[in-house]
Amino acid sequence: MRGLCFTFLIVIFITCQQQPSEQVIREVKEYTIEQFYENEDVFAGGFSPDENFILATSNKSGIYNAYALPVDGGDPVQLTNSSDESIFAISYFPEDDRILFSSDSGGNEINHIYVRNEDGNTEDLTPWSGVKSEFGGWSRDEKSFYFISNKRDSKFFDLYEMKIQDFSMEMLYENKEGLDVSEISDDKRYLALLKTITTNNSEMYLYDRETGGMKHISEHEGDANYSPQFFDRSNDYLYYMTDEDNEFQYLMRYNMEIGEKEKVYETTWDVWYAYESWNSKYRIMGINADAKTEIKIIKMEDGSEVEFPVFEDGSVSSVSISKSENLMRFTLSSSKMPSNIYVYDFDTGEYKQLTSSLNPEIDAEDLVTGKVIRYASYDGLEIPAVYYQPHMASENNKVPALVWVHGGPGGQSRLSYFALIQYLVNHGYAILAVNNRGSSGYGKSFYKMDDQRHGDVDLKDCVESKKFLESTNVIDMDKVGIIGGSYGGYMVMAALAFEPEAFNVGVNIFGVTNWLRTLRSIPPWWESFKDALYEEMGNPETDDSVRLYNISPLFHTNNVTKPLIVLQGANDPRVLQVESDEIVEGVRANGVPVEYVLFDDEGHGFVKKENEIEGYEKIKIFLDKYLKGEEEDTES
Repeated sequence: MRGLCFTFLIVIFITCQQQPSEQVIREVKEYTIEQFYENEDVFAGGFSPDENFILATSNKSGIYNAYALPVDGGDPVQLTNSSDESIFAISYFPEDDRILFSSDSGGNEINHIYVRNEDGNTEDLTPWSGVKSEFGGWSRDEKSFYFISNKRDSKFFDLYEMKIQDFSMEMLYENKEGLDVSEISDDKRYLALLKTITTNNSEMYLYDRETGGMKHISEHEGDANYSPQFFDRSNDYLYYMTDEDNEFQYLMRYNMEIGEKEKVYETTWDVWYAYESWNSKYRIMGINADAKTEIKIIKMEDGSEVEFPVFEDGSVSSVSISKSENLMRFTLSSSKMPSNIYVYDFDTGEYKQLTSSLNPEIDAEDLVTGKVIRYASYDGLEIPAVYYQPHMASENNKVPALVWVHGGPGGQSRLSYFALIQYLVNHGYAILAVNNRGSSGYGKSFYKMDDQRHGDVDLKDCVESKKFLESTNVIDMDKVGIIGGSYGGYMVMAALAFEPEAFNVGVNIFGVTNWLRTLRSIPPWWESFKDALYEEMGNPETDDSVRLYNISPLFHTNNVTKPLIVLQGANDPRVLQVESDEIVEGVRANGVPVEYVLFDDEGHGFVKKENEIEGYEKIKIFLDKYLKGEEEDTES
């Protein structure tokens, strides 16, 4: 199944280790961190009402702002001019050029919804202090939009409708039981609600606003997750994803009148999402195929697939079809090319590139394409990973390496562009981005293999990845470090504390170090997910606290002997600054070299270019000194 060399449900695993394909050994031009962050990070929303523009978010100005991209390929028009807080574009209004956008304060994740009027003035439509609000889509009659907010109760998100005419609002659903609103029918009668039980198990309900009736429509045995996608235009069917009785998610539909379920589409990977264009001329599906997104566009009239252009060096990661259903916006990227936005004409089959995200000073051929590989872990389980090998690496010119661990815990390293990875590879560091057990994208059995075994089996997967690095014959095995952010940052600290001889240095980017505190201090708006998080990680208020103490690196800093750099945002609501403060203090007490980079205006993830440049250059300087063993060179 999927060409892998193991079956999830058996104990004995057969190994098939893949080597990266042949790579031409050559010298490349080295680029500065400033050059890498002259690249543009851009992602797109929908079309303007006249379909002459596409709404986009870009950090071209140094911080994220909203832009209008002319579909004829003209110069982008900057719509917002924030210099301190990131602005993320949401949507044009249905019949005019006003836009909605979202912004928080310094990365605290307390998002508000704003309107930018056609005169350029902005207004906060959800101005309540300490309240988080998120856009939920336009009504079918286009006279209002939906949003969820924890205004009434900080723990739960209620559903509201806001009228465009006067921005008055009405509560449509009061969420008192942690049932998250996922989808709304066009006639506003039905709501698809989701209850998270564990990270592997959920329940789906259909709520009738007219009768007040609640129907449980996901009765099942064993673990199964559900994800409502959309109601059809006739308001007869609810389409949803599930992995019920299967390793991977597939598309189903539920007949709301007679209660029958029918499978619509299934493949050998997770179907991530599905939706239909304005008049249901097309159905769009995104598939997570071995760390790369595949898009399928189906003509609903005859079920045939749109013959979309093939891009050998990249993948289409998202699409949006205009209201007329004549045009489509799509985003194309690869592991060595930042995302670019294109527009496609269904009638002519022609497409046009609207953005050029890669800094023209950088030759894309100097960058490295990630390669999906697999290696056997300590128990024979096959672990997927993405490998980046510097062009200059060879048996006669061995290079240092970094094991990269994604966030999550259930995240996934994918074949997508990240400037920090390419910057480090460009300067001679091989990177192996590990998808340890517990990662998403490889079936639900693989996903749950690390439940309440964090800091153990997942860490062993990371340690065992060194055998793959050694097998390439181009890695200096005396110079292997570990790097990661969030949960990946936890894995860095776990490696240094519990496997102190496995890696030569650690790069911890806002990583958890004290699970007891982190699980007790999760943001209030995570309430509906809290029990699921406790089921996976452990409940700090029960006997699980002993294990959580034992796997928390903060309480084992005396074991850390290898150099460490820590990066942290002061406004992080997920991993509090105190986590990094204390781990730095504890490791320094051992006499171990520790560098600490703290940003007062960032949260859980850095979004300001100046901070990314400063922080990521300091990572390279640290690695050059403590992993390569070079003298500090701030010019490279």
